[in-house]
Amino acid sequence: MVDATTGATVEALLEGAARRVFFVNAHTANLRARIPALAAAFARADAVLPDGIGVELAGRMTGTRLTENLNGTDFVPELLRGAAKRGLSVFLFGGTPGTAEAAAAKLCTMIPGLRIAGTRDGYEGAQDDAAALAEINASGADILLVAMGVPKQEIWIDKHSAALTPRLQLGVGALFDFLAGNVARAPMALRRARLEWVWRLAMEPRRMAGRYLLGNATFLARAARHALAGVDRAQVIKRGLDLAVSLSALLLLAPLLLLVAAAIKADSRGPVFFKQTRVGKDGVTFGVYKFRSMFTDAEARRAALLATSDREGVCFKARHDPRVTRVGRLLRRLSVDELPQILNVLKGEMSIVGPRPALREEVAAYPARALGRLRVKPGITGLWQVSGRADIGFDKMIDMDLAYVRAKSPLLDLLLIAMTFRAVISGRGAY
Repeated sequence: MVDATTGATVEALLEGAARRVFFVNAHTANLRARIPALAAAFARADAVLPDGIGVELAGRMTGTRLTENLNGTDFVPELLRGAAKRGLSVFLFGGTPGTAEAAAAKLCTMIPGLRIAGTRDGYEGAQDDAAALAEINASGADILLVAMGVPKQEIWIDKHSAALTPRLQLGVGALFDFLAGNVARAPMALRRARLEWVWRLAMEPRRMAGRYLLGNATFLARAARHALAGVDRAQVIKRGLDLAVSLSALLLLAPLLLLVAAAIKADSRGPVFFKQTRVGKDGVTFGVYKFRSMFTDAEARRAALLATSDREGVCFKARHDPRVTRVGRLLRRLSVDELPQILNVLKGEMSIVGPRPALREEVAAYPARALGRLRVKPGITGLWQVSGRADIGFDKMIDMDLAYVRAKSPLLDLLLIAMTFRAVISGRGAY
């Protein structure tokens, strides 16, 4: 499955990276599981593009975050804009009589300079395959859009691809109906919220109920089984522990969090929260949340203070950092500034227990052995945090993190969580 931006995918397809291109969503995946011919067509496709929130959620179950949702209704017009700039032509095949022509007219209005090589309906016009192939090939089209619905369009392309002269062939589902105005698209707000399926269900409840209610649930259940089959029991327990601890902490600490927010606002100008890019598991970056404990120009002043670090190695830490506010010193002393990272845990970017998330410039300076700490999710607490924090040098910290990676277990996590309370009370290494 393609994992790229719209722009990069358009460029790749127009440069000849693929011939047969299909879109996969929850409904398509359900049909593929039941229809051998459709499964075979997808297996022979040159590119499969992710379409819809269901596919995105399925990816997240296995720790994969897709770069972009490439749904056909939005993607194909972008593809044709690129085609128009290159002088390429397109043939529209499918839809009820008159729909392909109306869709072609709409595309010409949307995309000045687009060359329409021809159109043919998907009813009487699809009864004679030989005639359809002859008309498409005679048109000289560079791109063929087939809108017969799943699974018919994919099976048709798979069967006739070798006999077709257009170098790019796509199954585009209901695209022609949307372009022709036969079916109304959801308002932009719903599309941005990834809830277009709710709109279509509301517009056609009888036809779409099985697809979107039962179908989506079936797809996600199958995706969950697949994801769990590849995850060991310890990982499931660890994620459960993360959710249980973080949700409980969020509820219990809510009054404290509000008091801290008020104190920060009263002490200095600037936002309550501070978000900074850190490096997580497998080198993936994310935004870590903290209560702001420094003045707002802290990042700009960091370079000038590097030489004053009180800590050995690549990680900067100054005991008397002039960028820290009065309230910030207290928050750091009590480790309260780290509490918003509960949100990172809930999002799955961090764990309760694990190595601390590092800055990108720190990771760039890591020796090879230190990269081993990136094999697990970073944590709010861990061996380093309960053993002295900033009083411990870089090399020793790496030893501790690698030891945790090797020995990690739910029991060890519980032990380190318990030891964290003692570390917070002692305040050792917290500055």
